[in-house]
Parts: sequence; structure tokens; C-alpha cells
Amino acid sequence: MQIRKILATPRSFAKEDDAPLRLLENAGFTVVRNVSGRILSKAEMIRQLSECEGVIVGVDPMDAEVIGSAKKLRAIAKYGVGTDNIDLDATKRRGIPVSVTTGANADAVADFTFALMLAAARRVVPIDRACRNRDWGKRTSLDVYGRTLGILGLGAVGRGVAKRAACGFGMTVLAYDPYWDESFASAYGIQQAQPEEIYHTCDFISLHLPLNERTKGMIGRMQLRMMKPSAVLINTARGGLIDEAALAAALGDGQIFAAGIDAFSQEPPTQEALYHLDNLVMGSHTAASTKGAVANMGMLAAKNLLRDLNGEGNG
Repeated sequence: MQIRKILATPRSFAKEDDAPLRLLENAGFTVVRNVSGRILSKAEMIRQLSECEGVIVGVDPMDAEVIGSAKKLRAIAKYGVGTDNIDLDATKRRGIPVSVTTGANADAVADFTFALMLAAARRVVPIDRACRNRDWGKRTSLDVYGRTLGILGLGAVGRGVAKRAACGFGMTVLAYDPYWDESFASAYGIQQAQPEEIYHTCDFISLHLPLNERTKGMIGRMQLRMMKPSAVLINTARGGLIDEAALAAALGDGQIFAAGIDAFSQEPPTQEALYHLDNLVMGSHTAASTKGAVANMGMLAAKNLLRDLNGEGNG
């Protein structure tokens, strides 16, 4: 009897709830789990995928070489929404459908965006560290309520952040999105703006765009110079949107007040200066890691994969 295999690389997949795992197993598949405790390397992906018909993938590399070597691969389910680690041209040539878990983790990421915003503006992390050293001194920080927030990208997460800002924090919200939805914007009083206006005028700037050739490195030295000295920059989207060397310099020089970053171009990041900045709140690409979001993503990814393996959808 032939064993049909699926590779699941995300470490959190079916960790809290094994329902997605059981769904795949009941469909006749053996699920190969990532037990390394880290993101898999390219060589590991090639080796692991050699006998697999499908893969549920996080941020592990799925370039043309990996896809080309996976002769049995028939479907890819992204555990999340960003596909910048997947060579979509290579999948198209092979006729391999690629699905994403749209909306499954949007609220979790929007919540974490606000957590970073508050932590960075109110200097929560350095205050906590000081208190642990018995230093009860007062540290001046920034107001959040009623300030101006600029959002780049009004997808599911960007909209969640906009709603929290406008309805919960009384913020003026400016936003840029290449596919503007006027009905949503009008409902929450969101003002349409170009990125340059957002850089110049906003107290908080939050990134929610996909990573592609147009957006790669979109926040560099020039854009950081446009921002207020009191600006707080947040990225819970994709690593690579920000020039991290330029960000480290801007934070170190006090060019902007603070930043909260949950996605880096390489994880862990290679810019040593980032680790020594007390005005940077760092995350380990963990914005989506709540019990509810993980369960939602796992089940949706499993359903998407089975649908595509059965030829019942377009990915």
C-alpha cells in the first residue's frame, strides 16, 4: 500500500488542537511534521518534500529549485497570507495551486500591532527592565489616544488596525492602499493619503502591505528622514519592507522616536545594532501566534490543501 505524505512545516501547526492533523489523516495522508524547532533550510525542504504530495508551509523557502525538485508535489497551502517565500512563477509552470489562509489570523495580528504601538510609544519594555533593576525613575513617553495613525495597506489586518484606532483610540486615520475601498473608509472616517503624506504628517505609521518588487525596501533612509522625530514605526507585515540598516541608524540617532517590528528580512535579524536599541520593540514573527488564530489557520490550511489535492478548487 502506497503511503501518501504531506509536509507541515509551521511549528505551531496542530500544536494546541490536533483537529487539522486528524482531518488530513482521516483523508488518508501521513503528515510529516517539522521537529527541528526552527524554520527549515532549503536543503531540508528539498529532502523533506521528495515524497510529499502536498505541503502546509510557513516562511520556509519554496523557491524554484525546491519546487522543481519536489516531483510528487501537487498543492501548496500557505499557513498565513504572505507568499513572498514561494516562487509563484515556478508553481504556475508546474500547475501547482497555492492557497492562503485569508482572514484566519487578521484579528490576532491587528491586536499585536496595537500591542507594539503601545509598548513602543509608552516605552513599556525599558520601563520594565529598569524596574527589575530597582530603578523606579519616571520616563517620559508619547500619547497614543487622539493622535494620527497612517496605515499602508488596508487588507484584512490593516482594516482591523484602522477600526481599533478610530473606534477605540479616537485616532485620526490616514491610509494608503492601491485598491481603495471608499465604503469602508467612509464608514470609519479614514482619509485617503499617499505614502509621502503619511510619512510627513503621522505620529504612528503601520505597515500592512505584501512584499514584492514594488514594496521591497520601501522604508529607507529617505522615508525615515521624512518622519517626525516623535514618529513610531510599526511593521507586523513582511520582513524586507524596511531597510533595517537605515532603521537602526534612525533609531540610534533619534531621528524617529521608536519602532515595533515583528517581521525582519532575515529571522533572526543579522543587523547587530538592532539588538542594542532600547527604543525598538522586537517580535519573533509572532503576531499571529494566539491559540485562536493558530487553530483557525491550521484548519483552514488543511481544508485548502485537501480541496486542491482533490481538484475541487483553484487555490
